[in-house]
Amino acid sequence: MNKTKLFIFLLLLSAVMAMRASAQEVDSLLNSLSSDQKFNKVEFTFKATHIVLSQSTETQKKRDLDFRIRHHFGDIGGKFGNAHTLYGLDVASDLFIGFDYGVTDKLTIGIGRSKNDELFNFLVKQKLLQQKTDGMPINLTLFAQMGLVAREPFSSNEFVNYSDRLTYLIQPILSRKFSSSFSFQVMPALLMRSKTLGLADPENLFSLGFAGRLKLNKRLSFVAEYTLVNELSRNDLVAELYNPLGIGLEIETGGHIFSLNFMNSEYINENSFIPTTKKSWKEGGIRFGFTISRNFSLFQSKNKNPDTKSTIY
Repeated sequence: MNKTKLFIFLLLLSAVMAMRASAQEVDSLLNSLSSDQKFNKVEFTFKATHIVLSQSTETQKKRDLDFRIRHHFGDIGGKFGNAHTLYGLDVASDLFIGFDYGVTDKLTIGIGRSKNDELFNFLVKQKLLQQKTDGMPINLTLFAQMGLVAREPFSSNEFVNYSDRLTYLIQPILSRKFSSSFSFQVMPALLMRSKTLGLADPENLFSLGFAGRLKLNKRLSFVAEYTLVNELSRNDLVAELYNPLGIGLEIETGGHIFSLNFMNSEYINENSFIPTTKKSWKEGGIRFGFTISRNFSLFQSKNKNPDTKSTIY
């Protein structure tokens, strides 16, 4: 299948680029940079590898394993919310368990599983460009992900071919840290799939996301993101779908980040929430979500503090 070949090619290309960078790092980095140039990289454009729903340009540190549990509750208001569901806390719209591993400081691979559609995902995330104070103005990270629907079909003709269960997401992420207080990123994406919601819903679905982080004080930051889908490559759908919008507050306590997130998407995985966000902020379809992340430094780590770190956000 052409989509499968394209996806595998991109994964192999990212891996080759990472291995090449690693091989040249020791030999060329110290020789080509002066002592002043070695420290001109702009670090921590975002504080985590995720913002609210979407990926950031950040990658895992080399040999660090991130164990991640994500949870989305139900509607806070509207027809399916309010006090009857304790404002959504009685309902779990989606759950996610996953592992991300830093092969190098710039290459992350991962695997996960979501409750929705019993979706398994396999990802690779390669940082291609690093923002610098005296040169490169942006960060560029390539994110690619394959999704596999593992649930039983709802009808006999839902998954006629095994390839109907597969979706592929390719997303270059561009970000810039404009100041110590403000970072912004743009996330164009192409989602390739076989199963759609009709003729007005194309198999190759384009989206364009925007995200930002504003540091309010030393320990508190505001994050937000919006993904434009419906006004790009699809219009006039019979099903009522909305563009994903999420906001959150990040609270830094020592080495940990606590974040309160609110979004209109029921689903957690990009292959699910980009094409099928069914809730609207205007109609009370807002839900609370959080992530519990535990970071393990495996083998010999470059990090100054190799101890296990926990993050809730």
